[in-house]
Parts: sequence; structure tokens; C-alpha cells
Amino acid sequence: MTTISDAFVAGATGQLSSLPAVLRARAVNQPDDTAHVFLENGERPRDTATYRELHEAAGRRAAHLVSAGLDGGTAVLMYPAGLEFVRTLLGCMYARVTGAPVPVPNRERSLERVRRIADDADTLVVLTTSEVRDDLTQRFGNSPLLAGLTLVATDTLPARGPMVEPGVAGAPAPEPSDIALLQYTSGSTGSPKGVMVSHANFLGNVHETDALWPCRPDDVFISWLPHFHDMGMLFGIVMPLWSGRPAYLMAPEAFIRRPSRWLEAISRFRGTHSAAPSFAYELCVREAERGEVSGELELSAWRVAANGAEPVRWGVIQDFVRAFAPRGFRPEAMCPGYGLAENTLKASGSPETTEPAALWVSAEALYENRVELRPAPERPGAGSEGVLPLVGCGISVMDTRLCIVDPATRLPAPPGTVGEIWINGPCVAAGYRGRPDESRETFRARVAGDSTGRTFLRTGDLGFLHHGELYVTGRLKDVIIRKGRNFYPQDIELSVERSDAGLRPNCSAAFSVDDGMAELLVVVVEADGRVLRKPGPEVLAQRVRAAVYESQRLTVDDVVVVRRGSLPKTSSGKVQRRACRDRYAKGALSVAAPAGRDG
Repeated sequence: MTTISDAFVAGATGQLSSLPAVLRARAVNQPDDTAHVFLENGERPRDTATYRELHEAAGRRAAHLVSAGLDGGTAVLMYPAGLEFVRTLLGCMYARVTGAPVPVPNRERSLERVRRIADDADTLVVLTTSEVRDDLTQRFGNSPLLAGLTLVATDTLPARGPMVEPGVAGAPAPEPSDIALLQYTSGSTGSPKGVMVSHANFLGNVHETDALWPCRPDDVFISWLPHFHDMGMLFGIVMPLWSGRPAYLMAPEAFIRRPSRWLEAISRFRGTHSAAPSFAYELCVREAERGEVSGELELSAWRVAANGAEPVRWGVIQDFVRAFAPRGFRPEAMCPGYGLAENTLKASGSPETTEPAALWVSAEALYENRVELRPAPERPGAGSEGVLPLVGCGISVMDTRLCIVDPATRLPAPPGTVGEIWINGPCVAAGYRGRPDESRETFRARVAGDSTGRTFLRTGDLGFLHHGELYVTGRLKDVIIRKGRNFYPQDIELSVERSDAGLRPNCSAAFSVDDGMAELLVVVVEADGRVLRKPGPEVLAQRVRAAVYESQRLTVDDVVVVRRGSLPKTSSGKVQRRACRDRYAKGALSVAAPAGRDG
């Protein structure tokens, strides 16, 4: 059978210039093959779609959208985990409706974000399920946030009826430059920004991903990532569809409640490709240490364990490989990478044929934006003996180019120094919807002195290249400056999380605030009931201060202990440092108990 990858190599990009074209090709050439399976509780198949069924469902939803006059417009997609989202997303693309995926709101604050996205996308139409529609109407029916919005339950549409097929019977086919999706950035406290991802961006990104991590005839994708997040979108929906390989999906909640469900699905269905942030691998290690992983787990088929979306931690990689090597997991299967929504997703990644790489660098030099290599310390752990491990996030492939630039001068950063990561290539999105000034500044930056006219995406992330491999050191706006030196919040947060065995990964935020007299270092740490009882907030705060001082020689001015679940995070689970800082300044954090400030 000819795969989409083969078609690209054969030069058939003219026929496969959009995701609808890809799905139509699948429906014709492999109609009865499984496209997607949704696992109830992350375990049992509950809903399955073949390529023919997916094509027909998308076509019927497209016909409804066209009859409602929505073709060429936008719509918010508000769906729980499941295949109804996949059917409707593709139906929108068939009808040339630009979808804006959002999580289902569970409280008024998240509903407010949905409304801001609808306003930004200039639409009053929200596509969802009947269950979500009824629940929102019952809970928020009198809220002005729902006023004027039309909630359309796509799961109640007739199972039979007319279809819209792009390029057939006069239905216009999407152009490669047409916007396929509005990927709203997680943001912090400001208005969400919709990244305009085109069909060409999607196909360019999966083409490059396939070049880096090639798909084979027997490959299987497994994903628990949220479908409204860029990594969940690519690894759970777009990449499987493009490669013609099945994808088994589960709800993020199923993974969070019991992380080993993810590994069990990979074992049961012989998963070859699955992606997750670093904290997910760490949670799996903790389950293994507690003896909560099935003895029948077998991971030898897992070739690409993509690790990205947040800082990749060397200790977590080592612990995961050590814990699951006896279950068949190979070190080279761990593939750290770097990407962002503004580049559709992947910008770089480690090939599946090489083990992850780490550089040990001088912490003191890194604080001054210099890269000085050091031997790995005999005693493991970040900060040991004045050195830090930085994980290599791989290489760029094909037409994507990475450049390290001084953010102040916009000149190429000198070798051996840290600068802002800039990206040029076919995966860079068109810009932010309705924000021409921000789009020009972010998506069309030029390197000073470059006469080629080439433009770049400014990522806002800091890093450097070493022998062609990308190393990410932090976020430009999150850097904490103390006594003229740069400190990275993720390093401080790692020290915080290691200060007490009861703390979970991704449970702290480090940031600086100006009290009018000095710049103060603040750490907010999230603790569950067990940690709050013993050792208790006061002792925990002392341990946090000691751990940060020991590893970074930094004095924490204020430690705030909050209850589990109250730390502001994005819809994809990233800690929102700026939102946390704003709540701290307003006294709006859900403080578990006063931890006090050093005198």
C-alpha cells in the first residue's frame, strides 16, 4: 500500500495539499482500516472510526455547516476527549470553517477564557456535544459569558444525509495557504492569541516529523494529550491521519489518575509513537518505584518517546530509562524535542537512532549567558559541584532552520553564548489572528545585517547550538535577574520539587517581584493534604529555602504554600508563572497557611 510519505516522495504534493485531501485519499485506498480508537478510562475501546467512516462523518458535518452559512467562517470547538472532536474538526476543514479548539470549561474563569477566544475569533458559534451543551446551559445559563453564543451539538446530527466532499461536485477544496486551525496559545494573564495554522503548515510539520522519526507500515500512535493542545493535535490526530497508521486516544484525566494506563496502552496495542511532557515520564517513574506498574508491561515496540512541551530534565530521562529498560524500553527511544504552536509544533528533535545527549555546563557562566562545558560530576543531580545538565533537543531537519540571536541587537549570538531561538521554515504559522503588529514583531523578524530578506519566528525562548544540536536554557521573559546574573526559574523549581519527597513534579513557580525597594525572589509551591499535615507548611518552606540556596546560592525572599490544584496552569498543564506573580501581587493566591518572609 502506498503511504502518504511515499506519495510525498513521489512528488504527489499537488494532490495532497490539505488534510481533507489526505483523508479522502485514505477513504479511497484503505477505507476499512482503523483510523482512530478512543479508550474508555484509558483501557477499553469505546469508539472506533475507520477512514471511510471518518470521511463520511466529516462530510455530513460539513454539509450541515455549509447549510448554516458557516463555510468560510470560524467556530469554537469545545469537546471532551473522544472521537466526536476528530469528526467535527475534519468536518470543519471539509467546509472550510476555521476551527478554534478549546477545553470544556469547568468553572466560570475557564468559561471566560472560552468567551475571549470566541470574541477574538469573531464567532458566536460553539460546536460541542449534547452533554456538554446541556451541562453548560444548566450551570451557566444566566451568565453573560454565554449570551449570544449558539451551542451546536454535532453528535445529534443525522447519521445519514448529504455530504460535502472538497473538490467534488463543485465543493471548493482548501488551498494550502488556507487557515486550517486557530491554535490558541495558553497565554498567562492577557487575552489569548490565535495562531493561524495553515494546511501547508500542518503538512510541512508532519513531513518533517516523518523525516526525523519515520513511520513504518505497522506503526501505532498512542496519545493521552489534550486534543486542543498542539502536541496532542499533531501526535493524536494529524500525524496518524497523514501516515495512515491507527491512533489510540485516551482522556488526559485517565492518565493523570493513573499514569501507568498510558504505558499499559502502549504495551497492549504495541504503540510505536507517543509523546508527552517531561512531568509525565516522571509520574510513570514514581508509579514504578511504588510497585504500581503491571508486571506484564512490555515496551519494546516503543520507538519514539517524544519528550517536549516543557523543559526536558536529564534526571527524569535517566530514571525513566533505568525503570523501564527491564520492560524492553530502549534508551534511544527517548527522543527529546523542541517546538511551539507558532511553528505548528516540532522545530527540532533527537533521532530515534541515538541516545539522548546532555551537556554539563558551568552554572556560574550560564548565569552570565555564557556556555562553558564541564565534565559530568561524580555526584549526580542538577547544581552538583557548580554544574548543570542541559538536555539536547535534537536537530532541525529538511527546510527548517534554527538561528541563535542576541535579542537586544538582533545580531547572531557569538559562539559559546546564549541567545534567543529564531526559526525559519515551512512550519512557521502565518501569524496571530487580528494582531498585525504582534504578528510582524513575532513572525517576521529579520537578523540584523542579513541581506537575504529571510524572516524568522521569534520564539521568546533562550538557548544555544552545539555541534548542530539545540539546547534550550529558559524563557526570555521568565529569566530572574539577581545581582546582575541570570537565573532560570525551571532550575529553581526543580530544586523546590526535590526539597521534599511528597511534592509532585510541575508543582511550583519561581518568579521575581519588585516591592519598590528591591527585586524579591518568590517561590509558590503546591502541596497536597498529606504534605500539609506532615511536614507542614512552615517546615516545607524551610526545606524549600534550604534546597534553593544549596543548589543555586540564592536566598528565597518569600515562600507561599498553596493547596494542590490552586497553582495557575495553562490548559495543557504548564505552570503560568506570570499569572502566579499577578495573583501573588494581588494577594489572590489560595494560601494553605502563612509561611512567612525571612526577616
